[in-house]
Amino acid sequence: MGNNSKKPDQVVYNEDTNKYEAGLLPYATNSSAPKITPTDLTGWKNSNVSKVNHQIKTEYEELKQKYEKLMAQYEYNNLIYSAEFSFEPIVGEIYHLYENKKRKIFLSIISPNECNFDFKGSFKLNEDKMWVRLDSKGKLTLTH
Repeated sequence: MGNNSKKPDQVVYNEDTNKYEAGLLPYATNSSAPKITPTDLTGWKNSNVSKVNHQIKTEYEELKQKYEKLMAQYEYNNLIYSAEFSFEPIVGEIYHLYENKKRKIFLSIISPNECNFDFKGSFKLNEDKMWVRLDSKGKLTLTH
């Protein structure tokens, strides 16, 4: 048999490299080769999909809470800046938001126990000129 003669079917011969490559192939090259069975990854996939979905849902819930808090902050900052007041608020001071009998919103330095207007909340002006909502004890409120 010369170099150009046909090789048997069960033998894998690469004519480009002039080498037998049966042992290098990822599949069986003859009928007596061991059976190749693909690994069942269904359990692994299902387990990891569940973990990833849980992680994404948790991150989504955290973002949703941050968004709701940010929207509440936006709403009361918008309300305060559109309220009536005849003074320039000082950074770090506490102010109180009220609604009068004519349904006008106004900002005041008078505390809720010193007046009879409809109290809407206490706020503090921070360095960024953003109003921070306070609870009745002067502590930061985490919810809106």
